[in-house]
Amino acid sequence: MINLKASMRKTAGLGTLAVLFVSLLAGCSGSANPADSNNVAPSSTAPAATESASTAKPAAGGTFVYGRPASVTSFDLHNQITSNNAFAIDKVFESLVAFDSKGEITDQLAASHTISEDGLTYTFVLRDGLKFSNGTPVTAEDAVFSLQRHLKVGGPLAISAKVDTVKAQDEKTLVITLKEPYTPFISELSNFSNGIIPNNFGGVTEEEFFKKPVGTGPFVIETWDPAGDVTFTKNTNYWKEGQPYIDKLVYKLIQDDSQAINQLKAGAVNAVEALSLQNAGEIKDGADTTVVTNGSWVTEQLFFNTLDKHFSDVHVRRALALALDRDGLTKALTFGYAQTATSLLPTTIPYNANDKIKALSFDPAAAKAELAKSAFPDGFSTKLLVASGNSTRAQEAQIIQAAGQAIGIKIEIESVELATFRERFFAYDFAAMLNSGQADSPEANSILAFQTDPEGFSKSYWTHYTNDKATKLLYEGQKTADGEGRATIYTELLQTLADEVPYIPLYYPDILIGARSSVDGLVVLPNGSIRLEDVRLAK
Repeated sequence: MINLKASMRKTAGLGTLAVLFVSLLAGCSGSANPADSNNVAPSSTAPAATESASTAKPAAGGTFVYGRPASVTSFDLHNQITSNNAFAIDKVFESLVAFDSKGEITDQLAASHTISEDGLTYTFVLRDGLKFSNGTPVTAEDAVFSLQRHLKVGGPLAISAKVDTVKAQDEKTLVITLKEPYTPFISELSNFSNGIIPNNFGGVTEEEFFKKPVGTGPFVIETWDPAGDVTFTKNTNYWKEGQPYIDKLVYKLIQDDSQAINQLKAGAVNAVEALSLQNAGEIKDGADTTVVTNGSWVTEQLFFNTLDKHFSDVHVRRALALALDRDGLTKALTFGYAQTATSLLPTTIPYNANDKIKALSFDPAAAKAELAKSAFPDGFSTKLLVASGNSTRAQEAQIIQAAGQAIGIKIEIESVELATFRERFFAYDFAAMLNSGQADSPEANSILAFQTDPEGFSKSYWTHYTNDKATKLLYEGQKTADGEGRATIYTELLQTLADEVPYIPLYYPDILIGARSSVDGLVVLPNGSIRLEDVRLAK
C-alpha cells in the first residue's frame, strides 16, 4: 500500500489508504487469522440500540449521510492514495477483482479469471451486460485503456508487476501477460487504483472526465465541493440488480471529532468514519447508536531513522524494544479494540507468522544489557516526532518516553501539526516517529515492500533500513507462488525484522465505524472503507 499508500492514509494523519492489502487467499499457508468481520460491538449495558433497530424494518430508498474528517479532493484513481479520496473513488469505479470484508479476493467486474501455471498469463472474462453509469457497455478495450493508463501514470499505487502486454482478446476477454512471475499481482489488481474507466475517457478530456467521472460503481457524483461535501446518487445502471438500495449518499465533512459524535447521536448523520477508540464505548452503549468493527490491515508502529547516529545502532533499537511493554501499552490505550503486535504484518494478512515470530518482549534487565553493548552504554538524549491532534498517539509517546527513561534514554516528544510532521519524516528529519503502516490489498508484500525495500518509493518507510538479506527475501517472496515455500520466506524475513527492529510493531487496531442503529447492511472493509450497496435504512 504504501504505497504511501497504506500507511499514510490513515493515522498520523497521513493516513493511508493505503490503505493497502491482501487476502487470506485460498491455498495460503501462512498463519492467517481472518479478522472477525463486521461485528456489531456488544453493548456493555442493555442492548438498547439493537432493540431499537429490531423494531423498525429496513427499506429501500432514502439518503445515507456519512460523516468524514477530510474532504474529497480528486477522483483521479491513478494519482491518489489517501483515504479521503480513495474511499470516494471506490464508490464510482470498480476493478476486475475485489476483496471482501475478510480480505478474500473475489471477482467483481470479471465474471471469472484464470492464472496460467507459470504465473505469467492472467485472463479475465467480463460479466454479461456490464454498463457504465451513462449506459455505455463496458468492453475489454475499456479495461485495456484503464490499465495502460495506470501503467503510464504510475502514481502512488503503481502496478508493481513487470507487465509485458495488456490486450483485448475479444469484447469480453482481457489477457495480461507478465515478463516474470509476480504473485501479489492478482491482489494488487483489487486496489481502487485499478478501477475500469471508459476507453479514451469516453471522448472527453482527462480534466473534464475526472470532474464528473463515469464508472461502473454503485454511485454517481451529483455535486462535489473539493473543500466540502460530496453528494452521490445511485447508479441506475449498476450491475447488481436492484442495488444500491439507498437513493443518495452524502459525504459530509466534519473535521472535529466531538462534532461528529454529537451529530451521530442526534441523528444528523447515519454513520461516522474512523471512530476514535476513546469514543467507542460511548457510541457502543448509546440508545440509538452502535459500533461496527472489523480487523484492519493496519500496524501501529514506532519507526527509527536508521540514518540517525543513535538509531543506526541495532543494539539501541533492540534495547528500546526490550524496554517497552507493548502488551501494557495496547491494553491501556486501545480499549479492547486492538491486538498486541508480534510481527510487522497484522493477523488479517496471510503469512503474518504471528505464531512463529520471536519478538523482543518486555524485559528491563535485558534492555539494559542490550544498551550496554551499544556505542552509547551510558544512555543518550533523543527526540520522538509525533503528529499533534491524536490523543492516542500522544499517550503512546509518553509510554515510550517512560520506557526509554528507565534504561537511560532521555526522549523529548516533538508534537507538530500534521503537515509539518509529513514534511519532516519525508525529509528524514526525525530520529524516531510514531505512525502506522497499512496494506491496500490482502497481500503480505503490500506492507513488506513498503517497509523493507531501501530502493523503493518509501525507502523502507523513510527509515532507510537496509539489509541485503531482507531485500533478497522480499524479492523471492514476490516471485514465489502461494504455499509453504512463500510462508517460509516471509517467516524468515519477519524474524529478521523482529531481530533488527528498524520499527517496533505496537498493535493491530480494529476499524471502528460509529453508526445509527437504524442502519442495516453496512459492510466495513479491512482497509477502512465501507461498502454501501447493501445498506438499507430502517423506517
